[in-house]
Amino acid sequence: MLDAGANPFVVVVCWQEGCTDSGRLFRELRERGYRGSSRSVRRWLEPLRSAETPTPKKSEAPTIRQVVGWLTRHPDNLSSGQELRLKRILASCPELADLRQHISDFAKMMKNLDGHLLPRWIKAAEGSELPPLHSFARNLHKDFDAVTAGLTMPYSSGMVEGHVNRVKFLKRQGYGRAGFELLRRRVLLTP
Repeated sequence: MLDAGANPFVVVVCWQEGCTDSGRLFRELRERGYRGSSRSVRRWLEPLRSAETPTPKKSEAPTIRQVVGWLTRHPDNLSSGQELRLKRILASCPELADLRQHISDFAKMMKNLDGHLLPRWIKAAEGSELPPLHSFARNLHKDFDAVTAGLTMPYSSGMVEGHVNRVKFLKRQGYGRAGFELLRRRVLLTP
């Protein structure tokens, strides 16, 4: 550290005035009677440098996750800032604007249980310029009847999925060592 002959206040004042060169500070301190080494001055300045190092600003560009969230979220659930940023992104990328329209149409179909509109949506998706959307539409064709039923009927498999998840959790707790009988008892007796 700096010895008694050096006034730390002088170093801090010089630092705040913009003099961040340790060699220059060392020469100024020496003129004022400092008898230490330049290495001591550099070590004394390290905390000031780390405190003065500007933290990198968060990038102004949104992350992919943010944009996907804005595209898939209901427009009423976006803040005004998010909506403004999304509009700027959509204005600069017409493919995303097209994708947003397809997402919105599919969401309306899901919400209103309009499964009869699925063929029209698939045709529009296949006619778009977005290859991933073509792939999604092709996969909907593979199990068309089930997808149409899912978009039409008010029934949900949510409860069944919850029970399946619980059974899988109980099975994992046995680390593969529990036999069928133990698993059966745990499933039937666990509330």
